[in-house]
Amino acid sequence: MEFSKIIAVSGKPGLFEILSQTKSGVIVKSLLEEKRMPITATHNVSLLENIAIFTYADDVPLADVFKNIADKENGKEAISHKESANKLTAYFSEVLPDYDDERVYTSNIKKVIQWYNILAKANFDFSTLTQEEVTTDEEE
Repeated sequence: MEFSKIIAVSGKPGLFEILSQTKSGVIVKSLLEEKRMPITATHNVSLLENIAIFTYADDVPLADVFKNIADKENGKEAISHKESANKLTAYFSEVLPDYDDERVYTSNIKKVIQWYNILAKANFDFSTLTQEEVTTDEEE
């Protein structure tokens, strides 16, 4: 399962993996139910790799946030997204200390933790989410 093929569909619970493309949309598999279904162009779809979290410096890609949670939890599930707002914000500030608490709402934190837990249940390999590093070859 590749992170670049994981999507969220508005109006449908959970996350989906893109299996193939059709003329009118894509065929996906639900990570919750393991059921296949078509998603047409009328659905509002978000690729998880295109989502970022606001911080006071730069926006942090969702993959990096998931990697931080996985490092904290050793790849296991995190706290429940149904915890109190105080617990969720305290947990999120451990994972991403400089997130912008004025622009990142509790509902956003719930969604991130819920998505992480869905991926963890689906045995997603979070070690594949390497933080992009810019390397340059030094000439001698």
